[in-house]
Amino acid sequence: MDWISIHHALPKDKQRVLAFIPGNRIFLPGKSGEFEIREVIVLHFQENFFGEGTEKRQKFGPHFWQGEGNSNHYFGDVTHWMALPEKPSA
Repeated sequence: MDWISIHHALPKDKQRVLAFIPGNRIFLPGKSGEFEIREVIVLHFQENFFGEGTEKRQKFGPHFWQGEGNSNHYFGDVTHWMALPEKPSA
């Protein structure tokens, strides 16, 4: 499988994908401010998430990436995506 630019194609609505986010910081537990760079994470694509005429749609675009846990991202954060592979056969 190859990475797909968000400028060439988008996932299906609510599709769970691997997303590439350059320089993505994941803050570690605690209040130390320590973080790791994790540029590939699992996200759900949300097509037309923000309503017509809303401030967020105007600022961030219509679509959204819903994370698992605390990893939501605005549409422009993700540069590329890839479908998840099939699970192994028994």
